[in-house]
Amino acid sequence: MIQTLAKPQTTADVPKLGLVCITTSPEVRFKTMTRKRLLQLDEAAQTEALRSLYGENLRRLNLAITFCEDHQIQLYRLISSLFPFSDTALGDRILAEFGEALRQVGDRAQTTGLRLVLHPDQFVVLNSDKPAVIANSITILSAQARWFDLMGLPQSPWAAMNIHGGKGDRAERLIQVIGDLPDQVRSRLTLENDEHTYSTAALLDICQATRVPLVFDAHHHLVHERLDSYDHPSVGQMLAAARTTWPEPTWQLVHISNGREALHDPRHSDLIAAMPTSYRQAPWIEVEAKHKEVAIAQLRQTWLRQAA
Repeated sequence: MIQTLAKPQTTADVPKLGLVCITTSPEVRFKTMTRKRLLQLDEAAQTEALRSLYGENLRRLNLAITFCEDHQIQLYRLISSLFPFSDTALGDRILAEFGEALRQVGDRAQTTGLRLVLHPDQFVVLNSDKPAVIANSITILSAQARWFDLMGLPQSPWAAMNIHGGKGDRAERLIQVIGDLPDQVRSRLTLENDEHTYSTAALLDICQATRVPLVFDAHHHLVHERLDSYDHPSVGQMLAAARTTWPEPTWQLVHISNGREALHDPRHSDLIAAMPTSYRQAPWIEVEAKHKEVAIAQLRQTWLRQAA
């Protein structure tokens, strides 16, 4: 049964707005390396290249934490390419060298009250028709869960690893694969509705079957259902239904974006011009806008100020 939302939150409980990966300014950026480039190097050079890259991205992650602290941002989504190739034996070995530094980063984030989450890339598909794709997806998720383990982050959806439902009409396969995931992955896994394949209602059934939290995305819901407003009754209803899938309701995480050129445009706009009224009761909101921290500042000056 779909639940109705409770009374609006008090000023002390207004939603916390999260930064996604990088900033519009150059303050938060990360280095990367293509597989082609890595494979051009001999083994010794690959080792040194990854060691340098991991060390530099750790330094930049510390800068990201500083940025969030300076701007009173309490939620940060790590970039999924933070430690590229850590799903290989070489990458995993080098990552282990940074174990102490990673623990310090995790401790610092928790000390400053910064919640760290992750959105693995779209090629992570747990219900593919191809067993090799599923196996590779699990390898990637396991490597990224190791980042969180080395940081000392909890094995719970507080440190969410969020993915989409994947292939359509494969709900049973998705449920089965999730049930067999390694504990360090499954304990952090969340699922997000998308604009084309898995509706919020369909994913809600999967989340209830797997006991995996649902990350509700209002824009994806709007596009999928061809709604005419973020304040359509089903937005608030699905927000409330998604909340029931979280083991701790105050951990509930949602996403917001607007269409770039039209209401149902799946591409993200620069800023957030329209927010669901029901989102005033969402504890944690990732702001998926092209202008990143600028969009967060604008929402604080307009939408959050109105909420207060």
